[in-house]
Amino acid sequence: MSDVKLLSTPVPPGGTIGILGGGQLGRMLAMAAARLGLKTHIYSDEKDAPAFQVCDAHTVAPYEDEAALAKFASVCNTITYEFENVPAKAASVLATIKPTNPNAKALAVAQDRFDEKSFVTGLGLKTAPFAAVNSVDEAAAAFARIGGPSVLKTRRFGYDGKGQAKVKSAEECKAAFASFNSVPSILEGFVSFDFEASVVAVRGADGQFAAYDPAENIHENHILARSVVPARLTAKQVADAKAIAKKIADALNYVGVLGVELFVQKDGTLLVNEIAPRVHNSGHWTIEACITSQFENHIRAVAGWPLGSTERHSDAVMENLIGEEAADWKALAAKGGGLHLYGKSEIRAGRKMGHITHLKPRSS
Repeated sequence: MSDVKLLSTPVPPGGTIGILGGGQLGRMLAMAAARLGLKTHIYSDEKDAPAFQVCDAHTVAPYEDEAALAKFASVCNTITYEFENVPAKAASVLATIKPTNPNAKALAVAQDRFDEKSFVTGLGLKTAPFAAVNSVDEAAAAFARIGGPSVLKTRRFGYDGKGQAKVKSAEECKAAFASFNSVPSILEGFVSFDFEASVVAVRGADGQFAAYDPAENIHENHILARSVVPARLTAKQVADAKAIAKKIADALNYVGVLGVELFVQKDGTLLVNEIAPRVHNSGHWTIEACITSQFENHIRAVAGWPLGSTERHSDAVMENLIGEEAADWKALAAKGGGLHLYGKSEIRAGRKMGHITHLKPRSS
């Protein structure tokens, strides 16, 4: 788009980074920006967004309010996001007023699971087998081609296991599609993997690229419970994981941090599961264990600064605090480690309330 604004000069200390979204990722981005002498303005549709507690200014308005978006953009030097499901219209409005990253292509690819898988395989990278499902007949045909067990997912939205159903027959696939109110979906072949991993990487506006060491991820009830670094990967697999992230970032002309979730098969093959065009939960350990955290590097990238070192100086285990796990904050504070509580006003089952990172001397 010819009318998209590009960052011509780096944002100097004292400048303002606009952040769409006021959750814990926005909060940690704001804290990283403050360390660099940069201000942040958070835009959220939630009155009590936890990022509001640590930013310089905030706006409460719907993401569809174009007048509010324009006013927000007018006081920022550059704009970024803490979540990928930014309405396309909001992204296009912002991008014509101030430099906005990740770009529209990255958002569009990540917001639709079928487009995402098609994009990844188009780069010559490997994924689970998949097929689009837009009708009951397509549900049956997709299952006949891919077989079972497989997983039906809505193409858009859904996270932490939401909008997904494991199916073992064509009839189950059709029933699951109906249970999703027949919204466009994707059927993915079930992957028998050894473990899950992810690589968090950063790319600057000048094409400079750097990646953190991949993390091994353990999920409970479809929610990330722990990330462990180093992962059980060979040196070649580590290099391959970083190369996968670079190929994706370069193809998207990406600016900022992105996460690439991977399945590690028993034969060692790496399959791309999902792309997250933002700072990533499995990269929280970088705050304590690396010279430059993923949050600081994202701010550096979108502000046009040189990237910081992604070198890891320690081994790390990051544990998410889900729901009531964060309630006994005194015990957590006494436990040691890097404790982060997100300032959320209400504890709910399945809600990420904080995390804690434990370090050990680097082993490899």
